[in-house]
Amino acid sequence: MEIAKVGVVGAGQMGNGIAHVLALAGYEVLLNDISQEALDGALAQIVRNLDRQVSRGKVASDDRDAALARISTTLSLAELGSTDLVIESATERETVKQAIFEDLVPHLQPHTILTSNTSSISITRLASRTDRPEKFMGFHFMNPVPVMQLVELIRGIATDEQTYQACFGVVERLGKTAASSEDFPAFIVNRILMPMINEAVYTLYEGVGNVASIDSAMKLGTNHPMGPLELADFIGLDTCLAIMNVLHDGLADTKYRPCPLLTKYVEAGWLGRKTQRGFYDYRGEVPVPTR
Repeated sequence: MEIAKVGVVGAGQMGNGIAHVLALAGYEVLLNDISQEALDGALAQIVRNLDRQVSRGKVASDDRDAALARISTTLSLAELGSTDLVIESATERETVKQAIFEDLVPHLQPHTILTSNTSSISITRLASRTDRPEKFMGFHFMNPVPVMQLVELIRGIATDEQTYQACFGVVERLGKTAASSEDFPAFIVNRILMPMINEAVYTLYEGVGNVASIDSAMKLGTNHPMGPLELADFIGLDTCLAIMNVLHDGLADTKYRPCPLLTKYVEAGWLGRKTQRGFYDYRGEVPVPTR
């Protein structure tokens, strides 16, 4: 099937990035959120990111203008019924995602493919709450979407080959690379990344090193572009904790037990960059370690 119009649910950091790359690749994009303020903020962010790409010579100004013209917004989920593909990119809570799909399904065309940008939740379980489990997939972009080249494609137990090939074609048209993953907790990237971040938090919790020494050690000792604690702040500590809980609950292995210090930071509302405090304090000109 040919995909021409794509609906994106959720206008946050991931959602606006997904809308950006889809529009730049020539798709008509309908971006949905429950907040007009979020939609306005997303459009402003897309403009800033496209302008940055133009200034760096990566995107022509005419292509930027054409991409922006392809993006429209709506507060109504029902309006996404006209799309060929829906990418849900709401908060990483299963109950929220289930409610979105249940509200969306009555308005969809028979051929519309449903996907979720979830980083860890069972695709099979999400699909089972819809009327089209065979046309349901995981479509997991990396953050920041315009920069990162990987997309994880996750088949649920019922996903058919036509749906997979259609989504694979979208990834290719975006100029990104698809990695196919089976539907097990946290898929590939987060199955490996999150335990590393959690272990870095344990290293801090047990006093083996402080924030600066842990991040410096991993950046200089393993050539990582960001230290694990800096990366956790960038991702969001609440998201890191949610994924660790999915791993711990889904695989029943104590090696995935979230570090108590990670839980404590989330309880404090210190979620990283988005709240200005996490393992670093971002309220000044230069980030300062909080431990």
